[in-house]
Amino acid sequence: MRAIAYNEVVTRVAELCKKAAYELPSDVHAALESAHGSENAPLGRSILRHCLDNAAIASRERMPICQDTGFAVYFVEMGAEVFIEGGLLADAVAEGTARGYTDGYLRKSIVADPLFDRKNTRDNTPPIVHLSIVPGDRLRLILAPKGGGSENMSAVAMLKPADGQQGVIDFIVETVVKAGGNPCPPTIVGVGIGGTFEMVTLLAKRALLRKVGEPNPDKRYAALEREILDRINASGVGPQGLGGTTTAFAVHINTYPCHIASLPVAVNLNCHAARHAEVVM
Repeated sequence: MRAIAYNEVVTRVAELCKKAAYELPSDVHAALESAHGSENAPLGRSILRHCLDNAAIASRERMPICQDTGFAVYFVEMGAEVFIEGGLLADAVAEGTARGYTDGYLRKSIVADPLFDRKNTRDNTPPIVHLSIVPGDRLRLILAPKGGGSENMSAVAMLKPADGQQGVIDFIVETVVKAGGNPCPPTIVGVGIGGTFEMVTLLAKRALLRKVGEPNPDKRYAALEREILDRINASGVGPQGLGGTTTAFAVHINTYPCHIASLPVAVNLNCHAARHAEVVM
């Protein structure tokens, strides 16, 4: 067994919070550059240029890319031969989140109760932690801060198997087009197909972690991703919903086996500032 100190996890998580807020991942930056070069609408091209300039300023000045620094969502892969010495992993992630958002002057966006007592927790906790136990003696933490504008445009549908491929395509495209400018397009469209009601939404969110434009390894789903992306970009929604040919950078589909009576589909959108950062300990 390998011990990882509680305080080390806290420190690394705090660093992740600031890195994710300040630095646009290289694949997302490349997607923005490509979109700027190919966008046909003058206003859309201007918007994409501003997005690139904004990312450069954020990285240089160590300031948040967006004022909505998001709900702190972690995907954690914990080796079966690892244990946290001095405390619980969940507590370390929460403490690191509070420290990172406070020291980094990142906006605190979490309320303690969703309905009756919507008072700000003042340190952006609690975070959401999706934990997987994997072989080995390493701890991998991926932070994907999720802003409210894009998250609010998420949707899930429990389709009938008879709805088939066309039903899936129509639901995804309609969800993105209906969202319009709310999720700050160009977006990355995370899609889950299969599993159960709760599993399909997690599939969709995990799909947002894939390198932008990297196709599904199954050629059938890769072709489906391309078809849906073409339909979305032909919708005319465009950058920030103001018209153009770049409504989405990519469509990423994750799948899971499902019940014979079910065809769950979920869509989770990420804005053009698709922030994530990771560390392996």
